[in-house]
Amino acid sequence: MGDMTTTPASAPAPAPAPKQDRSRATRRRLLEAAVACLAERGWQGSTVSVVAERAGVSRGAAQHHFRTREDLFLAAVEYVAEERSQALRALDGRSRAEVVEALVALYTGPLFRAALHLWVAASDEPQLRPRVTELEARVGREAHRMAVELLGADESVPGVRETVQGLLDMARGLGLATLLTDDAPRRARVVAQWSRLLDGALG
Repeated sequence: MGDMTTTPASAPAPAPAPKQDRSRATRRRLLEAAVACLAERGWQGSTVSVVAERAGVSRGAAQHHFRTREDLFLAAVEYVAEERSQALRALDGRSRAEVVEALVALYTGPLFRAALHLWVAASDEPQLRPRVTELEARVGREAHRMAVELLGADESVPGVRETVQGLLDMARGLGLATLLTDDAPRRARVVAQWSRLLDGALG
């Protein structure tokens, strides 16, 4: 009797990702590349072509998603701000010290560095200034709202609102210091002291 074994059929090729999913993935790569370029190269060194190359897409694909350079970078900072907000929401129920550390981290990473380059550019670019001002105000309001919620702060008590805003202003100052030197040990002491101050001020 002859050999009855048969060669198994090759597995079907995986179905290509839907066009909408590919488009979302491309947009995400562009936004992440834009933040990284802005943090590393600054405004002058971050062109659409540079971002597209880093994201591994064509310049045409980048311009399909973002009509102008300003659109791209504003969307990038807003995207990462939302990503960080989601990370903060996961802190619900954590200690005040952990919340303070997470809030400070918002201002000591690549998002803050990228945002700072946008602020500097906006000071010299009249067409960019109102859009950056509006974005910064929106991000700032959201950061304050989340800080109040996570810290369990009652802003009807006199001075509490200013205490929370002072925390965010302090975090921004630490972020500026971090741009030039790694001051992690000093920053840790400042953060610990703010946690103690908040415990006394917020009860």
